[in-house]
Amino acid sequence: MKTEIREDAQRVQVEILGSGTSTGVPVLTCPCPVCTSEDPRDKRLRCSVFVRAAGVHLLIDSGPDFRQQAFRAGIETIDALLVTHHHFDHVVGMDDLRPYLFSNRTPIPVHAEPASAHALRDMFSYIFRDGTYPGVPRLEMHDVRGPFDVISRESPEQSVRIIPIPAVHGSLDILGYRIGRFAYLTDVSQIPNASYSLLEGLDVLVLDALRDRPHPMHMTIEKAVETAEKIGARQTYFTHMSHEILHQDFEERLGEGMAPAYDGLTFEAQL
Repeated sequence: MKTEIREDAQRVQVEILGSGTSTGVPVLTCPCPVCTSEDPRDKRLRCSVFVRAAGVHLLIDSGPDFRQQAFRAGIETIDALLVTHHHFDHVVGMDDLRPYLFSNRTPIPVHAEPASAHALRDMFSYIFRDGTYPGVPRLEMHDVRGPFDVISRESPEQSVRIIPIPAVHGSLDILGYRIGRFAYLTDVSQIPNASYSLLEGLDVLVLDALRDRPHPMHMTIEKAVETAEKIGARQTYFTHMSHEILHQDFEERLGEGMAPAYDGLTFEAQL
């Protein structure tokens, strides 16, 4: 069900690279109906999206499945990595950005919430602190403290504005991101009241919805639906789904303008 994406300077073009929780789906050794489902929409790699906007190519999170996702999506260039938070399933694929620097040595900026940026400097000290390993990817860490611009590494005259969306993942401060009329909020248990004004007028929202049972770090389906209704995007897709969610069943539970995401889903929003 993947469609060809053609660049349009007036559109934000998005591909869901992964829509699964930290274990991925199917879960190793699990014989449950979702893990043994033959519906390809129930095969979920770890959460990530790829965004094309105004001639700029953005990767949001680089988890352990990134290399596989990049081959499937045909990702040829990356102008910046936007990090939601520093948990393993969202960042451990960062070293796989190296090939994107083979022909263009312009460093790839990495943007993250300050506490996550500090953690990433320690986790990937050979990239951000030591600088002695000859094969190290040329990445530059930037602490996100407000809206910022990302510039194309191939065409510096092209850039796009990024609006960070403060959110909460259990007790951890994290970031969602808004690009034009598209916003991405994964691994969210709570959206602060001040962030809702940053989410007005969306064409498409991608939002965390782990499962029905409560979890201290994620929204339940019920809470995610309530939050989506409050935000009021024209279309909402739910992501970071566990193996307790069968795609078809979840889809049938949702009203108009809401649907579960799936790996390989593509869509557009106004820039």
